[in-house]
Formats: sequence, structure tokens, C-alpha cells
Amino acid sequence: MNLLPDVRVHRPATLDEAVRLKAASEGARFLAGGTDLLVNLRRGLGEPAALIDLTGVADMGSIRRNGESLWIGAGVTLADLARHPDVMAAYPALVEAALAVAGPTHRAAATLGGNLCQDTRCVFYNQSQWWREANSFCLKKEGDKCQVVAKSDRCYATYHGDIAPVLMVLDAEALLVGPDGARRVKVCDLYRETGASHLTLAAGEVLAVIVLPPLPGWRAAYRKVRIRDAIDFPLAGVAAAMQRDGDVIAGFRMAITGTNSAPLAVDAAEVIGRRWDADAAAVVAQHLRKKSSVLRTTIVGPAYRRRVIQAMARKLVDDLWGEA
Repeated sequence: MNLLPDVRVHRPATLDEAVRLKAASEGARFLAGGTDLLVNLRRGLGEPAALIDLTGVADMGSIRRNGESLWIGAGVTLADLARHPDVMAAYPALVEAALAVAGPTHRAAATLGGNLCQDTRCVFYNQSQWWREANSFCLKKEGDKCQVVAKSDRCYATYHGDIAPVLMVLDAEALLVGPDGARRVKVCDLYRETGASHLTLAAGEVLAVIVLPPLPGWRAAYRKVRIRDAIDFPLAGVAAAMQRDGDVIAGFRMAITGTNSAPLAVDAAEVIGRRWDADAAAVVAQHLRKKSSVLRTTIVGPAYRRRVIQAMARKLVDDLWGEA
């Protein structure tokens, strides 16, 4: 790790001021808890013209009811998110995912928005400057080819966030604010599947709020596999939500993380209207195999991660079926 480079830090008091500062400073970066960004900067992965500290924007740190929906500011820490009574009562899967992130001291600083907008990761990218230079750099930073898939013209660095797949199956939306005003998009539309540029936010936009709709009759859960039970990113993670009507599935959603350059929804609509059994599980496994694109971006081999996400998804939906 290197010392942080000298950089000017702005601390706006309002979201409008933050957006104006970003527009006025090309190459500036938004900063919240810093648990992802500052570590990367100390590895030489980025040289921002300035940092815009969002922790002084009060509205971004609140959780409130807006009609039947729950509005969660992007500046809410994961620790506060996991213990908020409205989140615990209505969205326990979100609590489960928040508590799965890193360790308690990380969660005390890390924010919801920062977790959703975290950088993609790869064993050829998340290294020191001298290591990357000795290995000819990579397409994501200073190089001209992907070290994972050398003949490809795109980066295959992997997204490893825990929160995004849960928000996808909860049908959440993101409120984005930028120089041209505000817009709302589905959480799944925040991402594109390319490791070098995986976020779809327009220039100058900031993620301000996550909007969670009411989900009567639905149950959701999240599971991840990691090398250590503390602090590690998911080698593979899966979220699922189910609505059961008697002996058949009335609604079903699934999303994955840790396998591709973006968190992705898995379309397994064929299981709706039927019982959850071995045949339905085989359908879900088939869709998981097609959707996940596991490569050697982590220290654990792809074959294990392919197998474990299918086994984990089966166990997760087994539990949801029984609970529903």
C-alpha cells in the first residue's frame, strides 16, 4: 500500500452542491465511507482530481417512509441499515445481506451507495503498482489486454457486492441525481456487464436514494460463499425471492453476484405455477449455468464457484419454499 496522493477534498452540505462540484471538476470522485475507494487509491488504482465527500449531505443518511415505499438514502451506513426497525420488519433479506458485508468496523463506515457502486475486482487488478507493472498491467488499468481472457477486447473483472442482488429480487429502484435533474431506474439497470465500466450512471450523476416497494406475501433471502466467514467478498452469492400460493410458486425472482462483471437477474419464470421440487430445481440450475460466467478472476478456481452457486441456490430456495 502507498500513501494517499495529495488531493483536494470538498465537503458539500447539499446534494445540489455535490452535483455542481462534480460538474465543475472533471475527474473528481464521490466519496462516502471510503472502504472501497480509498483502498484502491492507495494501490495506485486511480488519481482523482478531487474527492467530493458526501457524508455531510444530511438527507443521504436517512431512512423514511414515503407512502407505502421505504426510501433509503445512499449515505446510510450498512450498520445502520441492518438495525433499522422498518428494514428489519419488512426486508429481512436486506439485513441479511448487509450483515454479510466484511466486518463490523467496515459496516460502521461503508454506505449503501458505496456498496452498490463499488469497483469490480480481479486478481490481476487489485494489486500494488509494482506488481501490476511487472505483469504488464491489464485492460482495466494501463494495459491493452485482459489478463483473464487475453484475446478479448473487454475487461472481465468481477462484481462482488452483496447488496445489489437482494435489491434486484426485491424489485427496488434507484434515484439518481445529476446535472440534468433526477431519474429513477431499476437497480438492475445500474449495471452493464463489462468490468472496466460496469456502472451506467451518466457523467456527474450520483446515486441518492434506494426505493423499496411493499412486497406482501413475498419471502426473500441471500447466501454467499467466501473463503473466510469474516471480511471476505463473495466468491459467489445468490439472492432469491418467492411468493407461494398453496402448493405452487406464484412469483419467483433470483439474482447472482461474484460470478460476472455485474450483478445479474436470473430469469427462471418457468417455475412459476408449479411446485418446488427436483424438476423445478433443475430448471433453475440450468438458468444459473447459462447466466453465470465464472472465470479466473479470484484465487479460487472457476469450477468450484460454478458448482457452489448452483448448490447454494438449491438450498436457498428449499428454505424459502418451506418458510413460505
